[in-house]
Amino acid sequence: MSYQNPKIAETAETLRQRFTELTVKTDILKAVELKALYAEIPTLSNDQRASFGQEINQLKSELESMVNGHQPEAEKLLPIDVTAPFDRNISLDKHPTLLPAENGSKHPLIIEIERIADIFYRMGFEVIESREIDDEYHMFTALNFPEGHPARDDYDTFMTVQKDKNGHPLVAPAHTSTMQHRVLKTQKEKLEKGEPIAVVIPDRVFRNEDLDATHEHTFHQIEGIYVGKGVHAGMLIATLKTYLKEYFGEDLQVKLQPFYFPFTEPSFELAVERPSILRKDDSEEQKWLELLGCGMIHPNVLKMAGIDPEIYTGFAWGQGVERMVMMKNGIEDIRHFQSGKLEFLRQFV
Repeated sequence: MSYQNPKIAETAETLRQRFTELTVKTDILKAVELKALYAEIPTLSNDQRASFGQEINQLKSELESMVNGHQPEAEKLLPIDVTAPFDRNISLDKHPTLLPAENGSKHPLIIEIERIADIFYRMGFEVIESREIDDEYHMFTALNFPEGHPARDDYDTFMTVQKDKNGHPLVAPAHTSTMQHRVLKTQKEKLEKGEPIAVVIPDRVFRNEDLDATHEHTFHQIEGIYVGKGVHAGMLIATLKTYLKEYFGEDLQVKLQPFYFPFTEPSFELAVERPSILRKDDSEEQKWLELLGCGMIHPNVLKMAGIDPEIYTGFAWGQGVERMVMMKNGIEDIRHFQSGKLEFLRQFV
């Protein structure tokens, strides 16, 4: 389209060129040059004003047609991917070279979590993920930790500045047991149908630890829960022995020693006969390996979830994952798992 007025013709050519460079094409309709032309109309004489204004409107119509004509193409554009290693507007020859997918591998912790979860899945357990932010009720109260209970201090829990509906700070879970109340409450209908509640819960947990070769602020646990009629401690031992035999590939002896957890009664620490792959010699010191905490679910925990402890009983256990991987692979420092060092991770490819 051509324009008689030299000023409008020059502005039209400038805006056409700018239109090709704009990412958001509608911005051309807000161009200061177009606004400046409209602002000039009151300064013109009456005989000039009509033709000048008419040509400005023609220029605006031309720009609107350009924008509308470009709209179908704009709709095909993909949303911005903030994880992409390059800008989608960069020409292809300037894109950085990406690592081929075959160079990737699963993290050693993920490999082990999937293996453990698969063992319990084949034993009839459902796998449910935990949360990475929770409230004090599920972290403590629903697990038989009353307010002011000294055991609350043992967990060195990370508290956030954000509050829950009761004004208590939200927490970064220090154990996967925060899911126990939810699982019992949402699945108690199974008990009424004569089915057991059988769940394992793997996920990350967080504690305010002094970091060293065996302590880390972020690590992984796997929680196990089993509830039904007539469930007793012998079934707990049999379940864990079956799991350990499958995991280590050996039929290992286990022993329980009394311990204290507010959410189980009685509570135990389970030690396992050290598998041959982890045994340095035949000494008594090398015979047993403390592995996990476990016990019969406390009646108060069942009551909190609306389950009658006079009719149903259950057991639970919690196991750290990093320690298993460290022992199995001879890893000397737990901090390697969070380091992101390729030299470490390439050992597991």
